[in-house]
Amino acid sequence: MSLKYFLSLLILYLLTIDSSSRSFRNGHSFTWQTFALQDTLPDNQSLYNGRVWRNIYPDVRGDQFLFIKTFLPGSVTMRGKTFNNIKLRYDILDDELLTLGNRGGVLQLNKEMVDSFDILFKDGLYKFVKLSGDSLTEPAGYCNLLYNGDHALYVKYRKKIGKLAEEGKYDSFYQVTRIFVFEKGTFHPVSSKKDLLELSGNMKDETRAFIRKNNLVISRESPASFIPVLRYLDTMK
Repeated sequence: MSLKYFLSLLILYLLTIDSSSRSFRNGHSFTWQTFALQDTLPDNQSLYNGRVWRNIYPDVRGDQFLFIKTFLPGSVTMRGKTFNNIKLRYDILDDELLTLGNRGGVLQLNKEMVDSFDILFKDGLYKFVKLSGDSLTEPAGYCNLLYNGDHALYVKYRKKIGKLAEEGKYDSFYQVTRIFVFEKGTFHPVSSKKDLLELSGNMKDETRAFIRKNNLVISRESPASFIPVLRYLDTMK
């Protein structure tokens, strides 16, 4: 190799390193995701499209997660592509879905890319879909879809922070659950047997008789208890 040719290669290499360094410093070309994805298959890159999650509530008693604070087995669908056998954790305070990064740490998935996800907990499979309601009168964000027929049943889980709620000294998390029935393009908040009877319209007497005959106990503490009545209403149409 001639000295002239070797020097040309060296100059080209140094220029490349300088350009990359400037891009990194200016924040244009290199991000956390860039480094995290270098050993990831191209098909999986969308799964790790997000940002590093950090707990900003370390002094609040309890935790902000649904069911349990450890990661649970599940799957997630992002822009039509489903990733199976994923460890997931759902932050219901900030309505964010978390997973383990492919190089360690916790990653907050890009909500704009998430269509739905499933979580397995205590032998039960919970299916969540992303809704775009106004959050005041309609469910918004990730919602648990319990039943899907002419009537659909959704549950929205949230956690809030109670100020000085524990021993009068410590802030603590508490959970709020809201239940909605979707019918003919409208969401109806429900919490009791009375609400279901109102939804049944001119079939109120038949629905009441169905509940009594089957000894159904309907409670907001058990959202699945609404399903038999909704299934009955669907079969009567």
